[in-house]
Amino acid sequence: MSTPETEGSAGTSVDRQPARSGNTFVGDVWVNFKRWNLKAVRNPFVLVVSLVQPIIFLVLFTEVFGNVAGSAVDRGIPGINYETFLVPAIAIQVALAAAVTSGIGLVNDIENGMFEKVLVTPMNRTAVFVGKTAAEVFRISLQITIILGLGVLLGAEIVTGFVGAVGIVAVGILFSLWFVALSNSLALLTRDQESTIIGANLLQFPLLFLSSAFLPLEALPNWIQTFARYNPVTYGVDTARSLMLDRDVMTVIDVTWFDGTLDAVVPGVAVLAGLALAFGAVAVYLLSRASSSDVV
Repeated sequence: MSTPETEGSAGTSVDRQPARSGNTFVGDVWVNFKRWNLKAVRNPFVLVVSLVQPIIFLVLFTEVFGNVAGSAVDRGIPGINYETFLVPAIAIQVALAAAVTSGIGLVNDIENGMFEKVLVTPMNRTAVFVGKTAAEVFRISLQITIILGLGVLLGAEIVTGFVGAVGIVAVGILFSLWFVALSNSLALLTRDQESTIIGANLLQFPLLFLSSAFLPLEALPNWIQTFARYNPVTYGVDTARSLMLDRDVMTVIDVTWFDGTLDAVVPGVAVLAGLALAFGAVAVYLLSRASSSDVV
C-alpha cells in the first residue's frame, strides 16, 4: 500500500530523505568530555602513573641535585633557589606525561571496538577530538595544580601569587595540546598500544633533557643549546618560569616590545599556540579519514 512518503503525485516512488541528526557540535563535545572523564575515573592507574613520575623528578632533583644545580641556576638567574627554578619545568613535564596517555586511551578504544562504534555514529569528528582533548586538559590542570602546591611545600616561591599560578596552569594546558594531538596521531597511525607508548616516550625524555627545564641553557653544552632553541619544551618552561618569577627569562627569543614578563610570555604563548593548531589540524585530519574498515 502506497503512502505519501513513498509515492509521488504521478504514482512514481521517491526516495525517503535520511533523518537528520539532532546532535549539535557542543553536545557532541560534552558527550565525549563526559565519556573520557568517566573512563579515567574507572581506570585511575594511568593518571596516577603520569603524576607520580613528575613528583619523583621534583623530589629527587631538589634533594639530590639541588646543591650542585643551585650554583648553576644562581649564575643564570640570580636570587632564586633551585626549587623555584624547577617547579615550572615539572609542571610542563606533567603536561607532557599526561599527554602521552591520550594516545594510549585512543588505542584502547580501537582495540576493544569502541572507536569503530564512535565512527558510525552521527557525531562530528572534530567534536569527538575536541571533547576528548577537553577531558584530558581538565585532568592536566588538576595535576599541574598539585605539582605547584607540592613545590610550594618544598620551598618554591610563586612571586606572582595566585594569578601567576593560574597563568602557569594555563601555559601547561596550552603546551599539552600539541603533544596530545601528536599522541593521538601516533595512535591513529600505528593502532598499536606498544608502538604508541614507545613513540611518545622516545620523544618525551629527549625533549625534556635537551631544553632549559633542569638547568639554565648557559650551563649546557653548545649542541644542546642549539637543539633547545627549536625545542617546544624550552618555550613552555621559559614561559611558565617567567610567570613564576615575574621577570623575562626567555632564553631563545629576544623580544623587547612589551614590559618585563610579557616579553617572554607573549612570544612563548604564540609559539605554543601555533604548534597546537598545526598538530591539532593533523590529528583532526587523520580522525576524519578514519573509517570502520580501517580499524577492523
